[in-house]
Amino acid sequence: MSSDLVWYVAYGSNLHAARLGCYLGGGRPPGGLRTYPGCRDRRPPRRSVPVLLAGGIYFTGESRAWTGGMAFYDPELPGTVAARAYLLTAGQFADVAAQEMYRPPGADLALLAAAVKRGAVAVGPGRYETLVCAGDREGYPLLTFTAPGRAGDVPWNPPAAAYLGVLAAGLAESHGWTADRIVEYLAARPGVAGHRDPAALAGTVRCATARPGAGPVPPAGPPWPG
Repeated sequence: MSSDLVWYVAYGSNLHAARLGCYLGGGRPPGGLRTYPGCRDRRPPRRSVPVLLAGGIYFTGESRAWTGGMAFYDPELPGTVAARAYLLTAGQFADVAAQEMYRPPGADLALLAAAVKRGAVAVGPGRYETLVCAGDREGYPLLTFTAPGRAGDVPWNPPAAAYLGVLAAGLAESHGWTADRIVEYLAARPGVAGHRDPAALAGTVRCATARPGAGPVPPAGPPWPG
C-alpha cells in the first residue's frame, strides 16, 4: 500500500508548501522549535489543490513545535474548513502522520484502509492520532488526522503568532485569499475568537501574506517520473 496514492488534506500550518516540505524532506520551519526527520520517500507531492471541508477547526493544547494552541479538525462544527490537498503516496502519508504523532517514520499505516471504509479510525488516543476520510477526489481518498474528541470537549488555547503566520501564508498560497479574508476566517475560530487581539491578528496575517511564498524549501528528493 506504500505506493498507492492518497490526498493528504492539510488544514493547519501544512497549508504552506514549504512547511510540508519539512515533513517530506526533513528540516525545521522558520519560527518553529522542532526539526523533522522527513519521509522515506522525499519526493514532493505530485500536485496540490485547494479544498473546502464541511466542519471547522479549533485551537487547543500546547504545541511543542510552535508553543500555543494547535489546530484540529472537527467535522461536526458548523461552516467550512479551508484546506489544501496534496497528492502523496500512502507511505508518504503514513510518514507525515507518524511525525505529527511524534512517532518515528518508517512504517505503513495498518489502519489506513479502515479509515477509508469507516470514515474515521483511531490509531491512538493522542493528538493527531485519529484518521479521518473526508470523501474522495479523482478516485483517491481525502485523508487527514485530528484529535479524538470534539471542539466543545476541550479548553481552547490561542495559537502562537508564528503558527498563525504560517497558516495565514498557506491560506494565501493555496486559496489565493486576501489578508482581510484570512483575518475574518481565523478570527472566528474557537481558540482565536476572544483570545487574540484583532489588531495583532491582522498585523500577523498581513506580515505573513506580504510574502506568502517566502521561507526555505527543504530538499524534497528526485522528481516524479513522467
